[in-house]
Amino acid sequence: MTLLMHLSDVSEREWADAFQKALPSHKVVTREDKYDLEEVKYLYVWKPEPDAFDGLDNLEVIFSLGAGVDGIVKHPKLPKNVPVVRFVDDELTQCMTDYVVANVGMHHRQATRYKREQMQRNWNQYYPERASTINVGVMGLGQLGKDAAQKLTVLGYNVAGWSRNPKGILGIEEFSGSDQFDAFLARTDILVCLLPLTPETQDILCSDTFAKLRRTNLPGGPCIVNAARGGHQKEDDIAMALKDGTLGAASLDVFKVEPLPQDSPLWELDNCYITPHIAAISGLEAGIRLVTSQITRYEQSGELKHVVDVLRGY
Repeated sequence: MTLLMHLSDVSEREWADAFQKALPSHKVVTREDKYDLEEVKYLYVWKPEPDAFDGLDNLEVIFSLGAGVDGIVKHPKLPKNVPVVRFVDDELTQCMTDYVVANVGMHHRQATRYKREQMQRNWNQYYPERASTINVGVMGLGQLGKDAAQKLTVLGYNVAGWSRNPKGILGIEEFSGSDQFDAFLARTDILVCLLPLTPETQDILCSDTFAKLRRTNLPGGPCIVNAARGGHQKEDDIAMALKDGTLGAASLDVFKVEPLPQDSPLWELDNCYITPHIAAISGLEAGIRLVTSQITRYEQSGELKHVVDVLRGY
């Protein structure tokens, strides 16, 4: 039984060597190795190329290196009836929550205002309001969104979540479905996007959304944090909103084109905080541990955890 690495932008050899030690009874290969396509039973994939599934007629399970699986489920050659398993790990969840908490706190504490006053050598002792006066709205209440929302609540923020269906998370005010989206936005000062990328959520961070955020509470205007997918945001709309005051600030870790093109207007905006898709990463040790346990469980019982609903896209 063969496990094939198909990891664009990642060292396939490093992962293959680590997997081989963890799965000595299996053959683990990279795309550069010699192997029989018909013997490939498992595929570990990140950013699949157009030919990622060519010839893999006996494939039984597709494992994603990341929590996001849109690149896999949207692939035109994705094999039918082959389960796709997403990456779920406490370390990745913690890293994402760290990113969200840091950026929500930064916007709450008026980082842009103080940065501008520093450049002007202006000593102005403005005191930000306490966390309990700030409404944070988290879009997406899966593994990542739930954890971030709960940790923000512990820090004293008023947190609400919006998702496709109600989740019943203790201590979180919930909104669900398109009918409740505007009400969710109207109470939100800092909007956090941790949604899966689907046709329904494509370009959800746009001018229309920004205009519906609460504008009466956070000095400088409402803010957004996107650590989900670049496909969620209209970057021209974000740039315009940051320039005209519709948004006070934005933290963006993902972009439609990565690396972010040099001519993007976002680079020059002092109220746009850009990070190069580093909010959370699937670590080597965690990935080996997760996939190895999944393969062992599957071969013993035929069961898998964290299987994606391909039709929904998550």
